[in-house]
Amino acid sequence: MGRHSLPDAYAREERGDASPKRRRRTIVIATLLVLAVATGTGVAVEGGLLSFSESCADSAVRLFVAASPDIAPAIGAIAEQTRVDEVRSGGRCLDVEVVARDSYKVADALAGGGETPGFQIWLPDSDLWLDRAEGLGTGIPISPSDSVASSPVGLAMVPSAARRLGWPRKTYSWAEVVTAALRADRVRLGAADPARSATGLLALTSIAASSEQQGGDSGTRVAETAKVLAERMSDSDAQMLETLARSGSGAEEGNPRRNQAVLVSEQAAFTHNAEAADSGELDLFYPEDGTPLLDYPYTLVDEERLTLAQSRAALRFMTLLSDESSRAVFARHGFRPADREAEDTVVASAGDRFPQPYAAPAAEAPSAKELQEALGMWTITVQSARLTTVVDASGSMSTPVPGRDRSRMDVTQESLIQALTQFTPDDEIGLWEFATALDGERDYRELMPTRRLGDPAQGGSTHREKLSAAFAGLQPVPGGATGLYDTALASYQEARSTYRKGKFNALVILTDGSNQDEDGISRSALIARLQELADPERPVPIIAIAVGPDTDREEVAQIARVTGGDGYEVSDPVEIQAVILRAIVSAGQNGRAAQE
Repeated sequence: MGRHSLPDAYAREERGDASPKRRRRTIVIATLLVLAVATGTGVAVEGGLLSFSESCADSAVRLFVAASPDIAPAIGAIAEQTRVDEVRSGGRCLDVEVVARDSYKVADALAGGGETPGFQIWLPDSDLWLDRAEGLGTGIPISPSDSVASSPVGLAMVPSAARRLGWPRKTYSWAEVVTAALRADRVRLGAADPARSATGLLALTSIAASSEQQGGDSGTRVAETAKVLAERMSDSDAQMLETLARSGSGAEEGNPRRNQAVLVSEQAAFTHNAEAADSGELDLFYPEDGTPLLDYPYTLVDEERLTLAQSRAALRFMTLLSDESSRAVFARHGFRPADREAEDTVVASAGDRFPQPYAAPAAEAPSAKELQEALGMWTITVQSARLTTVVDASGSMSTPVPGRDRSRMDVTQESLIQALTQFTPDDEIGLWEFATALDGERDYRELMPTRRLGDPAQGGSTHREKLSAAFAGLQPVPGGATGLYDTALASYQEARSTYRKGKFNALVILTDGSNQDEDGISRSALIARLQELADPERPVPIIAIAVGPDTDREEVAQIARVTGGDGYEVSDPVEIQAVILRAIVSAGQNGRAAQE
């Protein structure tokens, strides 16, 4: 299957009005400014107009910053200079400690809630992690502000491979340069895992958008590209750069285990080239249809728990990161300013030459939907799925959807059929339905076994075609109530007993109401039984989707979480496809984290 994505990351900025993210950032800045002047002397102190007699050691305000590993050295250098210069906030010196933390790990930790993190400021490498961190809104709150630096994403190659593709004079779109690199195995291409790397995800999304502009069967082309990338995937950008071919004596053409090209940020190429010998430097392609940006948003963590002194110090440090001396520090570390203005020394050191379009405007940030689709396709491609879909067929599924001339079941059918197109022939999917007394005394029955979508079926069709027809044939049972708990237990036992090693196994339950079968198992007994059955070595997370405005997400979430899954709520069944994709990615990531 490919990987199903996570991040509902970027939101496009609408013309004529600020985006929700831009508005919330403006509010954060305004709040900090109010705090800065709250004591009446804030403005004078921030400008260094007052003198202070007490020593820094006695008065320092300490802040901890968790920064993406690529930008952490630059932030650390600026923080050190503030200590040397005894920069003050509210009459107290700043003491800023910087630790390098992978953005995806911080995002997942914040989304999960739990213990208060040991840092007040977070500097991820991309906006896309903010939405993952916000998750279902039950984690540790964050307050993003403006970007402090930027770096475009491109395609770096060892010199021999770049020359074969016509660098620097030959320019390509994203789809063209990747196709040219992969054609006839001309160039061995690697990427960081898009589920863990903003660089990998933004590049994959750009490839998908560019391929769609070419027309034809773009989905197949992108899936084929993802499959190739998955075979040469690294967990992080740093690890991916370590896979590059060594220079000299034809080594760039030799070892088939080593990559000749990588999807990378300009800053990463800059750092690599600074540490490499002349013959080991990379050349960088900037696709002509626009490069996406890493944008490093300055983000407060659990702002309400910050003291006044910490809030003012956080504002002071944020302003320091945008001054001229800090811009020079960022440039020395290979970053562009937040406004993306190309610096000749940075660009040249990163491996660019004219006429590569390094100064062209950045590509429009991908929407949440585009990111979701790209990461979903990646998940499906990288690891095949084995999913049993369990659909509520109670009478209430005939309720009309507000604003539509369709019932909940009608729209659910359409969404499931559409979601089916996201899966490959190697994915295994089955179908159950449930309602009270549906099959004798049982509240559930299997309509289609969980099999490979590409397997042949009777009549010359495939399992995919039969399953699609089964989705279309789902009908509400007049008067049927929701026998959720007995169904959840039975379907989980079946999914667990038919577990397939090497696949992403999960149970997807869609319901529009709570359990209404008084004769069946209780919720507490169900949860206890699921806890007994759940096996971390053979994980089968339940993905429970509450459909409609009258459902209780928390009820189904409690059931799902004991298996490593979670509960989701959709007010309109048309949202089911996107939620399934996001939920599979989230559950898959939780499984990987548990195994590590």
